[in-house]
Formats: sequence, C-alpha cells, structure tokens
Amino acid sequence: MMALDPVTLAILKGRLEQIADEMDATLFRSAFNPIIAEAHDASHGIYDATTGDTLVQGKSGLPIFVGVMAFAVRAVIDKAARRDGIHEGDVWIFNDPYDGGTHLSDFRLVKPVFRDGRPFCFLASVGHWHDVGGNVPGNYNPAATECFQEGMLIPPVKLYDRGEFRQDVVDILSANSRLPLSLYGDLNGQINALELGERRMHALIDDYGDATISAGLVELKARAAEMMRAQIAELPAGTVSAEDFLDNDGIVDEPLRIALDLTIEGDRMVMDFTRSSPACAGPVNISRSTTIAACYVALKHIFGDVPANAGVLEPVEFRIAESSLLSVVAPKPVGGYTETILRLIDVVFQAVAKIAPRTAMACAYGTINALSLAGHRAGGQRWVMFSFFGGGHGAHGAGDGLNHGNAPISTATMPPLEILEAAYPVRFTQWALRPDSGGAGRHRGGLGAVYEVELLEREADVFLFGERGRFAPPGVVGGGAAAPNRFRYEQADGERQPPMASKMVGIHLQRGQKVRLETPGGGGYGDPFERDPDLVWRDVRRGFVSPQRAASDYGVSIRDDRVDAGETARLRSREAR
Repeated sequence: MMALDPVTLAILKGRLEQIADEMDATLFRSAFNPIIAEAHDASHGIYDATTGDTLVQGKSGLPIFVGVMAFAVRAVIDKAARRDGIHEGDVWIFNDPYDGGTHLSDFRLVKPVFRDGRPFCFLASVGHWHDVGGNVPGNYNPAATECFQEGMLIPPVKLYDRGEFRQDVVDILSANSRLPLSLYGDLNGQINALELGERRMHALIDDYGDATISAGLVELKARAAEMMRAQIAELPAGTVSAEDFLDNDGIVDEPLRIALDLTIEGDRMVMDFTRSSPACAGPVNISRSTTIAACYVALKHIFGDVPANAGVLEPVEFRIAESSLLSVVAPKPVGGYTETILRLIDVVFQAVAKIAPRTAMACAYGTINALSLAGHRAGGQRWVMFSFFGGGHGAHGAGDGLNHGNAPISTATMPPLEILEAAYPVRFTQWALRPDSGGAGRHRGGLGAVYEVELLEREADVFLFGERGRFAPPGVVGGGAAAPNRFRYEQADGERQPPMASKMVGIHLQRGQKVRLETPGGGGYGDPFERDPDLVWRDVRRGFVSPQRAASDYGVSIRDDRVDAGETARLRSREAR
C-alpha cells in the first residue's frame, strides 16, 4: 500500500466527507416527509467493498445510522454472495431491523460503486419514512408485542437489478403505507442521493487514481484506531460499573435495567452489558448491531477528535448476552429502539464519569417523545402528524448543558412548528423552555421544553412513545438529576396522564382538545453549591431557575433582584447543609 503525505490525506478526507455531506443535502432538499426534510432523520456514508466497514460518514445525518449501516452493507454483501453476486447497477433496499437495521421506519438503500469491473466501495442511504404500515399511524407502536404489529418488514432485495428498476418492489412498498405519495417521494430522494454520490466518487477517483483513494481510506481507518488506542491508554486501568433504567416496555409496567461494566486494559476497552435485563415483551428491544452502533455514538461524544469511521471500534470488545433486550432477533418488537439506545449512551456517560470526570458529560433528556396525531380531513383525506421533540442536554466539565436540543444520537433537528402547523390540522398553543427542568450542578443541565398541541380537525387518534417518566436523567460528578418527563392529554371529563407514565395508545381527541408534553432537562455536573452565585442569579432573571429552587438546589438567596450574600453564605454553610 502506498504511503500518503499528510496534506494529500487531509484533502482526501475533506473530499470524501463532502461527498457524504452532499448526499445528505440532496435527500434533505428532496424528501416529501418533514421527518427527513426538516428534522434530517436520515444519513449517508461510504463503506468498505469487502467488509462493509464504515469508511466515511456525513456530518449532517444521524451518527447512529452510520454505525448500524456497516452491518446493513455487510448483510447485502452476504446475501449477494449466496445469490449471484454484486453487479454494477444494483441497488438493494430493506428495513430489516435484525439484519443491519434499527426499526421498521428506517429504510436503507445500498449501492456499489464499480471501477474496472470490480466493486470499489459501497454507498448507503437511510431515511425515516413517514408510515410503513403496522397497527398505528407513524409506526411507533408502544403496545406492540411482535414486529408484525409495527409495520412491513422487507429483507434485502434488489430495487435495481443491473440497472433495471423493479417497479414491482415499489408497488409492494406503496400498498403497505398509509401515505404512499410520501413514501414514493422519500424513496426517489434516496435514489437521487446515491446517484449523485456515485458521480462524485468517480470524479474523485479520476482525479487521484484508484490506488491513491484506496490507500487514503485504509490510512484514515488505521489512524482512527491508533488515536482511539492512545486515548484509551490514557485512562486508568480497571473496571467501573453503571446502570440506568427504562420506565417499562409499554406492556408490563416494570423497569428494565441497562447495565454496563466498563473495563480498561492497557489500550483496549471492554464494554460488558451482560447484567442488562433479558428481552422484553414490548418494543424497547434492540438488535446486537444497534447496541454496538449506539456505543460507537457514545464513544464519539467522549473521544471527539478521533476520525469517525470503523477504526473507532477496533480496540473495543463487546459482551452482550444473547438473551438480552440488547441482542434480540425476530419477531421481538423493536419499534422504540431510540429510547433504549439513549439509555445505552447514558450508562456509557455515567461509567466514563467515574474514571475520567474531566471529560465526562451528564445525561441528556433521554427520550425522543415520539408523538403522533392522525385522522381524516373533512374531505376524507388521511393525515398523520408524527414528530419527535427535544429536551435539555447534560452539563459537562466546561460548562452548562444545551437548552432544548435534540437527542445525542443524532444531529437532527425538531421540525419547526410553522411547518407542522402548515402541514397538519393542529395549533401549538405553547412551545417554550421548561423552568427548573435542568439538573443542578456547578454547571447546570440544559432545560427541557413545554409543547402544547391543540387539535383543529373534528377528531384524531393519538399515541405517545416516550421515556424518562419515572427515572429522571441523572447528573455526574455530584450533579443533580433533571426533571422527569410529563405528558398530559385532555378528555371531556378533564386532564389525564398515561398509566405507564411515558407510553400510551388509544387516546382519542375531539376538536379543541390538547396534548401537553413537558420534556426532561439534562443532568447537572459537579456540586451545585460550587456554582457561581452570579450565574444562579442570571438563571433566575432569565426564568431558567425559580428563586425557590435557587435557594434549595444551589444555596443562593435572591432578594430584591440581587444575590443576598449573607443569606447565601448561611445556606451554603456546612451546618445548613
């Protein structure tokens, strides 16, 4: 393999990332459904032609998708090997969550790039389609007990066979969706993104030559592995443990443990999840590939300067029990995978805080709060509003957590309320920060949000798939927990809340009735009584923290719009504490 000088390698890295970024942008600008077009719930990457390993990922898509897609590309390679092989002009499509997938809403397209009659690499696209059948519109079915209740399951099949488009496959997909036009638009957006990516790859290879690009891809992966080993070696040797809980699985109202025993052995890391709960009846199970991809995302948060490719995972060993809810196979339901991978990231953050507190981050709000309102317009047309919602991010050693951000599994955004109101018969009567929701600490956790949605059509069915209703996002290094999740909905006899706190189907709204989400904040970092009183005063003035919580959580007394230094000193004294 040829050696590349640092300048050439840096240029190639930038050019390759630009290809993935441009594929992202192409899909975001052409998709029909707001979850992709506005929220950017999609991703693209470049993958190894032999192993399927992640080579390059875009900066705008979801990192969790990029990690899982390596398994998806591998699934295509394996299936093609059992059939007639990979051919120029092929495009594979599937959403199998147990074979390189996440959940049934996420459709993957995989396309080989050929040079001189041989596969040079694979390009892959994944996007969250608006509706793929199943028992509930939008597909986040918190009452599912098997995958067949969550939507249509498509194994890896050819959408293009040696360049010939297979309309019969699209007909099958469209017949199984409540919103076939949206499906058709998103599918074509993904096809166009891959075609653009293929053109850009050929142009890059033509500029530098096959051997140079191949050498650059190998070197980028090797450098990521080398940097990862070096950073792991700087951590203290030994084993630390962390555990956190899911509220329930939506079927049985009992908490589910996500446990991690993290071991540092020289320049290697062992992530042992064998103490986690066994597979459950409801849809918070995930596949082994999804578990590994979630850990990839968590590690990239912690080791941010390591290049984002498969080299990150080379020095990491995973131990996951086959019976675990972190390693299920069909037909176990997996629709709520987002809630489980968020808890996985939380336990990684909590474990790292015990061995490297300076680089640790407190837990973010820990749920996407998948909410759907669906019904029929006066003219009979079907409408489905599906969206996810934000919350506070965890504080860290360098400062406060982000207020009202999106989940740390992604770089996606919440769809703007103007887009949702324009597309669906709803009105947001509140969209605001949630006071006193961030965990207290030397650095405060970010604030969650309050969303209140009023139905404008005659009637609608509603479901919610959330988490953190009973186990609030914890802080680290002495920081406090954030506020838990809260959901309320109106009925003729008054306001109600889900019996299982964070999950419910079968809610029926009439015109004028509302649903209300109060999302969690992020956990705090460090002792709250070490926070600068002036920063607490600033938070009170901004409405982030109430005067009562300033006194109880931070030991800071606010009187006459200023810090009462004497009373603050008394509140913070050892005797008062």
